[in-house]
Amino acid sequence: MWFSDPAVWEEVLSTAQMMWDGLLETLAMTLLSTLFGYILGLPIGVTLAVTDRDGIRPNAAVYKVLDVVANIIRSIPFLILLILIMPVTRMLVGKSYGTAATVVPLTVAAAPFIGRMIESSLKEVDHGVIEAAQSMGAGTMTIIVRVLLVEARTSILVGVTIALGTILGYSAMAGIVGGGGLGDIAMRYGYYRYESEIMIVAVILLVVLVQIFQTIGMKISVKLDRRKR
Repeated sequence: MWFSDPAVWEEVLSTAQMMWDGLLETLAMTLLSTLFGYILGLPIGVTLAVTDRDGIRPNAAVYKVLDVVANIIRSIPFLILLILIMPVTRMLVGKSYGTAATVVPLTVAAAPFIGRMIESSLKEVDHGVIEAAQSMGAGTMTIIVRVLLVEARTSILVGVTIALGTILGYSAMAGIVGGGGLGDIAMRYGYYRYESEIMIVAVILLVVLVQIFQTIGMKISVKLDRRKR
């Protein structure tokens, strides 16, 4: 019987280990890229919201520059962006493939996307709250930190959930060029070697990860929203 064959079990265990490693690589790419994306995207989004014509410090020149740059990067398909910035990736990481290298283009792709979500979240804050803070003499930085970001925290957290799902999808696409993770496994084994079972398992794991991110993010956002009330 096949289940008594040591060679079969060795292959099963090897495949399971490969999928586990791919899962960890995908998590690492997604979480690190989201973190770095917010480190870059948060100030972009805040600046866009603050310097808009309806913002607390309107500045048409600054807003236009950031607006154009964000739109240009967001309009470039991720795979093309990944290839375009390979020289930068090699300079920063030392290579253009693998898990660590994929974090660079993922971050570049995520930053303007996150910036736009931050901008949208901050613009949802009631102007009455902002005017009340201004009337009490609060400065720009105080309003940003203690009013805008605090009032928009629920919306921002929902945006984090969306960003995680989007970046996870990008990380899977990076597998086409050896980006590592579940996407790379699905391409190398499921597509090129016609091992459809491996591709199906990889897709299921990606779907499960998205659902986990979505569930955790929404539960936390609901709790924060209740505190706000």
